[in-house]
Amino acid sequence: MDEVLIPIMFFAMIAAIVIVPTWLKSKERQEMQATLRASLDKGQPLPSEMIDALTRQTVKPPASAARDLRTGVILLSLSLGIAATFSFIGFKFEETEAWGFGAFAAIPGAIGIAFIILSAFNKNKG
Repeated sequence: MDEVLIPIMFFAMIAAIVIVPTWLKSKERQEMQATLRASLDKGQPLPSEMIDALTRQTVKPPASAARDLRTGVILLSLSLGIAATFSFIGFKFEETEAWGFGAFAAIPGAIGIAFIILSAFNKNKG
């Protein structure tokens, strides 16, 4: 039973990490819209700060070289951490399977290098 429960919990955790923040943000926006609707029904004017707050969350900032560089460095350090962890496990406990799992570090590493290269070519240096 434990052999089946562990992978199920792993994928449930990944799904929860993706779904829960999205659901909470959606719930917050629904409550904000209900509040706005109630205030408009009562005839109260809509403050300009409220409009700015609502539109600020939906407008995505343009890509910048600094953000690309930051994302690349984070992914590259994640890759190095994964590789170091599985290398340590491979050396210390003589687990040959750890080397195969350590190869997964190449995925975020390659994406991180791509982000670093993109930051050099990005015209928006802000």
